[in-house]
Amino acid sequence: MAGDWADTTLGNVINFLSGGTPSKDRPEFWGSAIPWVSAKDMKRFRLDDTGDHVTAEGVKNGTKLIPSGTVLMLTRGMTLLNELPICVANRPMTFNQDVKALRPKPGVRDDFLPYLLLGNKERLLSMVDLAGHGTGRLNSDELKALDICLPPEHEQRAIAHVLGTLDDKIELNRRMNETLEAMARALFESWFVDINPVHTKAEGRDSSLSKHIADLFPDSFENSELGEIPKGWKVRPFSTAVKINGGGTPKTNVDEYWNGDIPWFSIADAPNENDVFVIDTEKKISQTGIDHSATRILPRGTTIISARGTVGKVALVGVPMAMNQSCYGLQGIDTGPYFTYFAIHQLVVTLKQQSHGSVFDTITRDTMAGITVVVPSRAELDIFEALVAPQMERIRHNLIESRTLAALRDALLPKLISGELRVNAHLKVESG
Repeated sequence: MAGDWADTTLGNVINFLSGGTPSKDRPEFWGSAIPWVSAKDMKRFRLDDTGDHVTAEGVKNGTKLIPSGTVLMLTRGMTLLNELPICVANRPMTFNQDVKALRPKPGVRDDFLPYLLLGNKERLLSMVDLAGHGTGRLNSDELKALDICLPPEHEQRAIAHVLGTLDDKIELNRRMNETLEAMARALFESWFVDINPVHTKAEGRDSSLSKHIADLFPDSFENSELGEIPKGWKVRPFSTAVKINGGGTPKTNVDEYWNGDIPWFSIADAPNENDVFVIDTEKKISQTGIDHSATRILPRGTTIISARGTVGKVALVGVPMAMNQSCYGLQGIDTGPYFTYFAIHQLVVTLKQQSHGSVFDTITRDTMAGITVVVPSRAELDIFEALVAPQMERIRHNLIESRTLAALRDALLPKLISGELRVNAHLKVESG
């Protein structure tokens, strides 16, 4: 190690701040605009918002407000048995008691701190012990005592720049995917949920669509078992509109069935909604595993829906893969992959409405047979697929690119943090 790097401990370079949970029995503490971070929110490196929010009174009565740029690390939870969530707050936030907020002491740059932790992730995970009921825990005293080697600030800045550039591109791809998915979803809902083109034509109004697209839609409605539907559209059971594929799990005690090169989807692999596609999975199986189980390889464009456990998660297959028995793989019979994907999202909305707000705990083939849907004409379906296909394929491309960038970042991280690789004044990576 170069002489300008200092041997020290995490406790010497970081302040550890504890969070908390305002009383859930006090409504005046909850539901405002201040984000409150818990384990379920820590799925992205750059954190913009959270599922739960607290009020200013809630901040004063049970939690702590940290400034933008603060690093957050999960120190208690089941997730720690497999992963170490670390993220950076992009705005002032609060956090619960399972999370530590980390602020750098003098001599440590804000932008370097998350990479210092991520570069030591394997060492940190090796320190996780059990707190009971399968819950992982990182002991604060042991965290503070962890030996590290700290580069001087000019090299911290260079390391953070190299790694941050990769993370910036990953974040840009994520935001682009969010926009692209929203555009495609809005078009689906306008055409096939709100049926705006037909309503505007029936009312003699300008639909703002180009003439060749507007001409594809009918200008009137007709009666059906579901009430009025656009003239020429068909009513059919959902189960007859899709091919339904089941999944399966190779025997877990047969080594030759596992650690192959075929992605095997379980609910843990469900992507964020805006990312649409699943392109990689935590576990892989072999062709032998395929041959000796009920699972089969699903082609690109298949929509996966989780049917048991966490029900109603939807993902579009981005690379050929298999799946477990808790899911169904659905392929449109007369509809394209993107219409099918968004229609299944709408199916989940319907199921939730039919359950009157309660949690539905399973989806079966009978469930799908019992739901009746309206299928537009072939011309309308084809133009929808043609319009959204470039957007959806761009989402898939961005995900693949981000996976490559993340792999590069993860390969560089421990080498840069340990000094095995050094960044020179021209931001070029060299051997240490």
